[in-house]
Amino acid sequence: MKTKPSAFAILLLVLSVIGGVGCSAPLSTREQGGLVGAAIGAGTGAIIGSTVGHAVAGAAIGGPVGLIGGALIGDQLMGREKRQELQQRQIEYNQAEAERLRKENERLRQQQER
Repeated sequence: MKTKPSAFAILLLVLSVIGGVGCSAPLSTREQGGLVGAAIGAGTGAIIGSTVGHAVAGAAIGGPVGLIGGALIGDQLMGREKRQELQQRQIEYNQAEAERLRKENERLRQQQER
């Protein structure tokens, strides 16, 4: 007796293959959030949909909703990462400038002692 694969399983397989092939560069935080959100949304939608007999429809609705939510969260995280990188560069610049001024101060003291 053969079992027919569910539409949800086929959809998941297709999305996995497309996601694996289409991602030649590392994913951004926004993209990672979108993928996680889509997976969680599709899974949750399938579970909720299966309670009323429409798992595929639930997954089809939950996936895009999760994608949007995950992408929005990922975008916020990406903005925070960029701000932190900018602050770190400013800290490094300030430290280098403080070191330069310390050396300049030391050089001027040595000139006065002569």
